Amino acid sequence: MAQSPVTVTVTGAAGQIGYALLFRIASGQMLGPNVPVRLSLLEIPQGVKAAEGVAMELDDCAFPLLSGIEISDNPTDAFKDAN
Repeated sequence: MAQSPVTVTVTGAAGQIGYALLFRIASGQMLGPNVPVRLSLLEIPQGVKAAEGVAMELDDCAFPLLSGIEISDNPTDAFKDAN
């Protein structure tokens, strides 16, 4: 039976630290090699375009554990369903 994805919200997702963390999370280095993840990227309104670029890079990597990416500038939306 397939495991449900864990939702991880990353604040400042387009910043240097957030950027570095996202690829480690998506590759399974944070939660393990068998845990699917859904990423929720929270960024300030001026950083949403940059976060969209990061999301495209993550998609291009085709991480098998990455089940989805959401981008928001609203904390309520970004943290909804976060584990």
